[in-house]
Amino acid sequence: MNALRRSAVALAAAAVVGAAAVPAVAADPSPSLPQGLYGSTDPTYDGVWRQSLALLAQDTTGVDPAPAAVEWLTGQQCDDGAFAPYRASTARDCDAKTPVDTNSTAAAVQALTALGGHDAAVRSALAWLRSVQNEDGGWGYSPGGASDANSTSVVIGALAAAGTDPVKAVKGGRTPYDALLSFALPCARGGAFAFQPDQDEKLTANADATAAGVLGALGKGLVTGPGEAADGAAACAGADGDPRRAAANGAAYLAGAVAEDGYLKSALAGAEDQPDHGNTADAVVALAAQGGAERAAKPLAWLEKNAAGWAKRSGPAAWAQLILAAHAAGADPADFGGTDLVAALNATGPAPRATASDQRKDEDKEKKEEKEEKEDDSPFGTWWYVGVFAVVGVGIGFLLSNRKRQP
Repeated sequence: MNALRRSAVALAAAAVVGAAAVPAVAADPSPSLPQGLYGSTDPTYDGVWRQSLALLAQDTTGVDPAPAAVEWLTGQQCDDGAFAPYRASTARDCDAKTPVDTNSTAAAVQALTALGGHDAAVRSALAWLRSVQNEDGGWGYSPGGASDANSTSVVIGALAAAGTDPVKAVKGGRTPYDALLSFALPCARGGAFAFQPDQDEKLTANADATAAGVLGALGKGLVTGPGEAADGAAACAGADGDPRRAAANGAAYLAGAVAEDGYLKSALAGAEDQPDHGNTADAVVALAAQGGAERAAKPLAWLEKNAAGWAKRSGPAAWAQLILAAHAAGADPADFGGTDLVAALNATGPAPRATASDQRKDEDKEKKEEKEEKEDDSPFGTWWYVGVFAVVGVGIGFLLSNRKRQP
C-alpha cells in the first residue's frame, strides 16, 4: 500500500518509493499551508492521500475529527467526482490539466464513507472511478493508465467500504479481481504480487504491491481488523483464479519476508538494504487481515520498538499507517511501544473535537462527581466524618495529656 501513498509523479513512473521518503513534518502545520490540512510539508503530491489516512485513523480510534479537516478534504473534490492529490485553488473547477488520480479518489471515498454524512460526494467519486475502469477490470494510477496491483486494490477497498460488491464492477467482461490476479506470481516464484508487468511482460515480486494485493484480494479497505486465525506457516498453493487463495499466497510471501528480522527491507540506489517502516506497517495490516493477529505479531513488535522516530520524521500519513497497523493486529494505538500514536497524529493538524481518551476522562470525572454528591447527600456527609475524627482526635490528645500529668 505504500505505492498508494507515493506522489503522483512517482506513481505515474511506477517507482517503488514509500511515504518514508517524504521530508520531515513538524508538530504543528505551517501557517502558509491551507487551514485544516494535516502535516506541514508541500501537499502537491500527497495532500488528499495523507488527509484521508489521517481522518481514517482518527475515526478508527474514536476521534471526532476537526470540521476544518473534513471540509478541507471535501473541498478538494472536482465536480465530476474525482480527486487530485492537491488543488491549491478550489475556486474554479478542475479542467483537463488537473492531475486527478484513482488513488487519491479511492482513499477519499474510504475516509468520507467512514465519517458518514457525505453520501453525495461518495457516490460521485465512485461513479468517476467506474468511468475510468480499464477493460481488464482494473485501474491504473491515472485515468487511462495501465492497471497496477496497488491502484486496483485501493479502488476495490473503496467499493467495498461504500457497500458496493467489487464483483459487480464489471468492465470488458472482467472484474477487478480478474485484473488483480493477473499480477499474482505462481507459487514457484513465491506467490507474491507484482506492481505491474515490465516492458517484457514479466512479473517481479514486490512487497509493497503484495501487501496491497492481499487486502484487495480479500475485498478489504485500508481499515481492517484481525482476520480469522490461520496457520502461521501456511504454504503457498495454487490460486486457480481464487482471490482468497491468492491473498493467502501473498500473505505467505510476506510472512517469509519478515520471518528473520521482523521487517521488510528497502534498497536505495548505492546503499545497503534498510528497514522499510512503511511497507512493514502495510505488511502487518495484510498479515493480520488474512491470518489473524498472531501472524502479524513479529513485524508488529518490531514496529513498536523502531517506528516512532520514522513516523515523527515522515508526518501524518506515517502516524496513520501505524495506527491502522495497530488496529488491524489488535494492539493499542494509544500505547504503541510507549508512544501514543493518536496524540502524535492529532498534533500534526487541527485539534479534533473530541477523542476517545477525552470522553473516558469526562466519564471518569462525572462518576467521581456523582460519588461525591452521593456522599454529601447521605445522613452522614463527608464533613460529618471530618467532625467525628476531629472530636476523636481531641479526646485522644486529652487522654494522653492526662497520662503525662499523673504521678
